[in-house]
Amino acid sequence: MLDTDASPPAVDNTAASPALLRQRGSNHVGLRQFNERVVLQALRTHGSLAKAEMARVTGLTAQTIGLITARLDEDQLLRREAPVRGRVGQPSVPIGLNPDGAFAIGIKIGRRSADWLLVDFTGHVRERIVLDYAFPDIDVLLPAIRTHLNQLLDGLGPLRSRVVGVGVAAPFQLGGWHRMLGLTEAQSEAWNNIDLAEQVQQMTELPVSFAKDTSAACVAELLQGRGRDIPSFLYLFMDTFVGGGLVINSHLHRGLHGNAGAVASLPLSPAQPGLPPAQLISQASLWELEQRFREHGLDPMAAYDKRVLQAPWLEHSRGWIARAAAGLAHCIVSATAFLDLDAVVVDGAAAPELLQALCEGARHALADYNWEGLHQPPRLELGTMGSDARALGGALLPLHACFAPDTDIFLKA
Repeated sequence: MLDTDASPPAVDNTAASPALLRQRGSNHVGLRQFNERVVLQALRTHGSLAKAEMARVTGLTAQTIGLITARLDEDQLLRREAPVRGRVGQPSVPIGLNPDGAFAIGIKIGRRSADWLLVDFTGHVRERIVLDYAFPDIDVLLPAIRTHLNQLLDGLGPLRSRVVGVGVAAPFQLGGWHRMLGLTEAQSEAWNNIDLAEQVQQMTELPVSFAKDTSAACVAELLQGRGRDIPSFLYLFMDTFVGGGLVINSHLHRGLHGNAGAVASLPLSPAQPGLPPAQLISQASLWELEQRFREHGLDPMAAYDKRVLQAPWLEHSRGWIARAAAGLAHCIVSATAFLDLDAVVVDGAAAPELLQALCEGARHALADYNWEGLHQPPRLELGTMGSDARALGGALLPLHACFAPDTDIFLKA
């Protein structure tokens, strides 16, 4: 890391209200601001650090660390903790991120529910709003997005000036597979033709970013979950429809159209003339489990909670798990042949117990494949974010755009 800096500005910690956030470093504002981002990322990754530890982790000199922390103090982005005593010399003072230093809002628009999350500077969820529906109605949902967005902003009071942006996460084509959902062509086209990011941008002066919902979920796992320890992985998210994301060398791979990891469309067999094969979505989605429950007069929403592995739902869940696990195994083998992955991370809106059973089933199914010519089956890991992953990933987009040390906002340092 290059190490250049100027004299520190005067520090005034007596302000009665939160200071306005300055724009942090990018290619256009120089090395000094870039180094600030390096320090912030070190604190985000390693937790609270004394100045000497910051210098060691970042490769910057102690003098530069002192200058940078003074500036970050001025912007109220840091918090000093209790001194660590009992060592030789002066006690060290750990410095960490100030949770109130910055905020972002993540909005997830799904086929069965919408979520709004207020996330602080450390990535923790402060407030959550959930709206359930059978399928979103544009005329109802768009006003709700505005109402709940303003509700979260207004609830911050004087800290509202610390919000850096809004991230929107939604399916690549919200109206896709409308026949499976029992929707009309008009309902499908209405959602497929709308620009959600633009609609939300009209509701706020804050910058708005957009990502495919499962890519956003993958970002959350990359930055705050299993992705911290796994360089390359296929991400599978179990929801109404199965979806995915892809991380290569600790970066989210979005693809040409932002749709990399579109596992729902994976064919399950070779096509025959005039007979397209079934897709993974038909075999490994919670929608299919809902239908099994509905056919037997059971509450279909049990597919998303602990009842799924309890009587009377259990006997129907077992059949779905076997079928879905076989489909996921086919997907994993195909991905491994192309990508030579370290691991596959499985998360979703379902109960953790169901996801665990699904992973176990997929492991058994993988043993039935011929792995000649491939290194070995990738390990399967359970994700850590759960249903919040998509909205949380949305909120992390503006936070990392403003404070990560790389112009690629999906960098994992």
